[in-house]
Parts: sequence; C-alpha cells; structure tokens
Amino acid sequence: MTDAYEPDTPETRRARLNLETARISWRELEKFHARGQVVQVAPEMDLVEVGAALIEDDSPRVKAWMTQGLMGSVADSDAHRWHHEETLVWSLVVAPWVLVQSQRVDSSAAPSTESTGDAV
Repeated sequence: MTDAYEPDTPETRRARLNLETARISWRELEKFHARGQVVQVAPEMDLVEVGAALIEDDSPRVKAWMTQGLMGSVADSDAHRWHHEETLVWSLVVAPWVLVQSQRVDSSAAPSTESTGDAV
C-alpha cells in the first residue's frame, strides 16, 4: 500500500518491492511451482528490477530477458535439487507470480536494489 503522502513513482515502487523480498525455503514454494506460478530469475539479474518490469507491464524487457534465458519457468531438475538440498531462495511476490532467485554468492547478502543496467 502506498502512503497517501508519497506518490507512486518508479523509485517508490522499487523501494516498496525491495522491502517485500525475502529468503524462503524452496519447499514452501513447491505448491506454487506445481501451479506454474513460479518464475526463476537469473542470479545476475536484479530481482526488484524484474518485479518492477512485471508490475509496469514492460513487455519488451520481460520478453527479452526470457529470450536470453535470464528469467522463465523453474526447471524440474532445479526444483528437484532445491527440494533435496533444502535450498533457500530469494523471493518476491508480484501476483500472480512468485519470482525466485538462487544466489551463487554470499547467501547472507540481500538481492541488489540497484539496476544491473540490463537495458534491452
């Protein structure tokens, strides 16, 4: 919910989305994966930026990221491995989607809030 005194700008939207990111066990997301509602975002991508692009209906950027393999369905092999390894993923809900991102770097670090510059 946006504060009545704060306009809904791209900056405030991204700040709000950043506050809504969280680490969560993959096992807690498996029911959403079974429904086809989970979208995997490549580790080098900015999770908040992807969420904002979805909210803003920025179809050209989203399609380009999908074409480049930077976001898309969670592969069954990844889902299986994450289940057995009890993996924690970064998540962000952008209804009806749940964005997830595995981290290859320090698992205690939050996802970046800065744009990666992936202009397409």
